Amino acid sequence: MNRVKRTLAPYLLVLPGGLWLLVFFVVPMVTMLSLSLQEGDIVNGYVFTGHWQTYVEAISDYQTQMIRSLVYGAITSLVLIVLAFPVAYWIAFYGGRKKTTYLFLILLPFFVSFVLRTISWRMLLTDDGVLLHPLKEAGLLPSGFQLLGTPTAVIAGLVYNFLPFMVLPIYVALERIDPRVVEAARDLYASPATAFRKVIFPLALPGVFAGVLMTFVPASSDYVNSELLGGTSTTMIGQVIQSKFLHTSDYPTASALAFALMAVLLIGVFSYARALGTEDVMKVAAR
Repeated sequence: MNRVKRTLAPYLLVLPGGLWLLVFFVVPMVTMLSLSLQEGDIVNGYVFTGHWQTYVEAISDYQTQMIRSLVYGAITSLVLIVLAFPVAYWIAFYGGRKKTTYLFLILLPFFVSFVLRTISWRMLLTDDGVLLHPLKEAGLLPSGFQLLGTPTAVIAGLVYNFLPFMVLPIYVALERIDPRVVEAARDLYASPATAFRKVIFPLALPGVFAGVLMTFVPASSDYVNSELLGGTSTTMIGQVIQSKFLHTSDYPTASALAFALMAVLLIGVFSYARALGTEDVMKVAAR
């Protein structure tokens, strides 16, 4: 009897999480896959016909928004690496006993809704806001200068909202580095720049990898920032999917676009993982 309990125990522990994923992930995904292969309309209903041409038509019609979303996601990830690495580096090596406090301050904005944070960013970037208005009054910017409705505003909003997702994994990777390794590099007459380039940064790559995964995927599929901070020329694929689902009720096209986006992101993630390897990343995530 005890042996049976020991055998079943791992499966019973996994069961609640497995059921949760089944009900709230697998079932919706299968339903959406079925919708993408259906034909009809909201009035007469949709019928499963295996109409796979919906994927071809959807990708052909909205390839510009798809590419734009991937470009915005890639730029956001690169900017986040540049901004997050120094912050994570300073906390890991110079934070001392206040590391927890600094990490808490980085996470503090997450106590506010994602939408509210984006709206506050919109208020900051508006033409008469606290950022641009004083600069225009001082003559540092032309009176017609604007940020809202531009790719810069959308990317800035994405960077602002996803910054903690890049800082935390890089911090974890840096915090795992043995200081004696860095000291050994300096004992071998390596300059600070050389020690960083050949020792610290390679050891922090798993954290960078994990950070990119946690930022590129949601940034590429985001629609809140492009909706609130962008314009007609910055429409992202997430906006198209949201509009097809909620406004025009074109469920097959919306589902096809969602699956196409997921496929592109998965191909990118797996290619990235194959290039850098995932063993160390999993160690960072487990930490």
